[in-house]
Amino acid sequence: MSLPRMILFDYGQTLMSERNFDAIAGDEALLRYADNPRGVTAPEIQALADAMIRELRGEDYPDWLHTHVLEIHEWMFQRYLYEYFGITLHLTPLEAEELFWDTAAPAKPTEGIREFLEWLRCKGIRTGVISNITFSGEALTRRIRRAFPEHPFEFILASSEYLFRKPSPRIFDIALRKANLSPEEVWYCGDNPVCDVEGAAGAGIFPVWYRGALLSKKDPPQVPHLAVSSWEGLRRVLEPEKR
Repeated sequence: MSLPRMILFDYGQTLMSERNFDAIAGDEALLRYADNPRGVTAPEIQALADAMIRELRGEDYPDWLHTHVLEIHEWMFQRYLYEYFGITLHLTPLEAEELFWDTAAPAKPTEGIREFLEWLRCKGIRTGVISNITFSGEALTRRIRRAFPEHPFEFILASSEYLFRKPSPRIFDIALRKANLSPEEVWYCGDNPVCDVEGAAGAGIFPVWYRGALLSKKDPPQVPHLAVSSWEGLRRVLEPEKR
């Protein structure tokens, strides 16, 4: 097995682990920086947010996440949500989404990822990120850079900025264009069997199913792939003792 020239990573539950998503806590944090003349509460805001998500993504929301290929941007979503209630936020769109996200879903690097990234850097294997996420590319980049200040990801792509979500091959294709590499030269690591593994395979990229931070049991991908439960395990695949 030859070493890839580049490895691309998913963000959530791959590079970093988010164990909970407390949207009401995020809304409450934003209300501390708002004019709220009608006294709207965080649960009221979240009820509308949930209704908007169902309207935009359908009642089968969890399944939508794995099959739909168009993305929503957080700035537009928040603008409608708060203006609907006559709420004025004294924050920039970036400040608002970061405060909401940091409060609702704090994250930490997955176990062993820092060491694995350093090993890749020493081997000269390039890295990048493709994430299905409504938060802006700037917010995603800032979060990842804070967590890995020493690691030079070449690019960090948020689906919110590129219209298309994984498993669409288009989001993978633009990453290949940015890297100036062919699919055969790139691997993709992610936790989601459909979006990450089957999506990467559909773009001709070799998929790695990272299972180390899975929050629930998932059916295995329906394409050839490499499954690993730790970053050290992937390193051993890439560099066995006799290499």
